[in-house]
Amino acid sequence: MNQNDNNPGTNDVAVKDRLLSTARAAGEKAYAPYSHYHVGAAVLTEDGEIVSGCNVENASYGLTNCAERTAIFKAVSSGARKIRAIAIAGPEGGSPAYPCGACRQVIAEFADTADIPIYVSTGSDSFEAYTLAELLPKGFVL
Repeated sequence: MNQNDNNPGTNDVAVKDRLLSTARAAGEKAYAPYSHYHVGAAVLTEDGEIVSGCNVENASYGLTNCAERTAIFKAVSSGARKIRAIAIAGPEGGSPAYPCGACRQVIAEFADTADIPIYVSTGSDSFEAYTLAELLPKGFVL
């Protein structure tokens, strides 16, 4: 993964660890009575705040909201306009919770840069790291 030197705070191991632990904790609050797949997310805003969110399912699946979008929308509704990093955590022992296409596009809308890190938790002590550009090549607003 390429780190952007103009993206202060995202190279900090402590910030990455806080994002991942916040995402894992947010997943515990998920409302997932249909899929039983609890996902949490945490975004680092331009002012250094970490905002979390979880997936919220609905009986008509189209109205379900992913954890990533919940966290981003929460940050935006609090005044943030750019995010510097995001972490996503699915259930322990489950498959990695990669962001869906809709979430990738929303991340792009509010990303500080196409090189923002996206951390995908693969367990309590492990993760995969990508940039937005890697997960959304040739994105609409990149």
